[in-house]
Amino acid sequence: MTRWLSIVGLDEGGLATLPALARELIDQAELLVGGARHLAMVPEGGAERMSWASPLKLTVEEILRWRGRRVVVLATGDPMWYGVGVTLARAVPLEEMLILPAPSAFSLACARLGWPLAETECLTLHGRPLALLNGAVAPGARLLLLSHDGTTPATVAKALVELGYGASRVVALEHMGGAAERHVAATAETWTAAQVGDLNTVAVECMAGPDAVIRPHTPGLSDEAFRHDGQLTKREIRAMTVAALAPLPGQRLWDIGAGCGSIAIEWLRCGRSLRAVAVERDAERVSMITENAVTLGVPQLQVVVGAAPAALADLPSPDAVFIGGGVTMPGLAERCWAALPCGGRLVVNVVTVEGEGRLIALRDEIGGTLTRLAVSRAEPVGPFSGWRPLMPVTQFAAVKP
Repeated sequence: MTRWLSIVGLDEGGLATLPALARELIDQAELLVGGARHLAMVPEGGAERMSWASPLKLTVEEILRWRGRRVVVLATGDPMWYGVGVTLARAVPLEEMLILPAPSAFSLACARLGWPLAETECLTLHGRPLALLNGAVAPGARLLLLSHDGTTPATVAKALVELGYGASRVVALEHMGGAAERHVAATAETWTAAQVGDLNTVAVECMAGPDAVIRPHTPGLSDEAFRHDGQLTKREIRAMTVAALAPLPGQRLWDIGAGCGSIAIEWLRCGRSLRAVAVERDAERVSMITENAVTLGVPQLQVVVGAAPAALADLPSPDAVFIGGGVTMPGLAERCWAALPCGGRLVVNVVTVEGEGRLIALRDEIGGTLTRLAVSRAEPVGPFSGWRPLMPVTQFAAVKP
């Protein structure tokens, strides 16, 4: 089949800035799809017009009904960077599509600011939680944020102040590439513009104050970073556990018996393409998992309330599984092992003699390694310091052949 679906990126310059091929595709389209702003850029012609519905999948389904006819989707900037092209590429074979990007908002912003795009963290807050900012802010970091609307810059500035980054430079770049382009700049703590134009991108040059929240992305956040009831994998053990789970781009973790969610959260903080599911049966701990995920910048963590293995029935397949509790439950480890693909990792931590017995049996069944992790911390003993040991942890780790 010919490439019946074309996705054309537009900037604020409209049709005048498009290459000849894009203009020709729009002129010959039988169906034009886009937002009101984009459709208004195209003079009325013979094409039928369709605006985006909510939810978006309704419009995608309608586009698929036009398969084989000339369909043009109008998008902002680069359709494959947080754009509708990503959604359509999941529904339409690539050989049936033609994607013509315009410069992205990120490229335009870096050109305006003189920032190296390759060294800038690029996120979208359009229809996504502001809590994503919690995972990106760091001393010296440069952030570009696609706004949800005109109130986003003020919301971002307020969040920066609360995180201890009030001295950070914030720039709202409106309508880049068009006649109405405007830049509004201030520090986060002096930001006064309650609202700017809805089409804007926020640039942040992070400047940490004396009380700034600083959280590295290497595994091993301080224990105090999490709200918990004592059911917490301690910092040193957590770092070694995430290392054994070996997160790789795009992979998904099952964190079973998640407690306060520390392992799943540390996994997600290792990379933005990672996915995780935290399975926990205790309602109060489920609340803590959700709170910790938001505070630590990974609100996308999926939380499943229930007891394994029953709660695992409808979950998407994992690439790695961590069992932090319940390994002595008959069939749980076997169920997790069966769910893993070749190269998948299973890691189990236990602190009881009964749990160790199960891990020894598991090693005999499927292979793997056993490691005893013992950590002591120096704590005050009168006017001096002494070593106070944490409860030793036995860790089982196996890679599915």
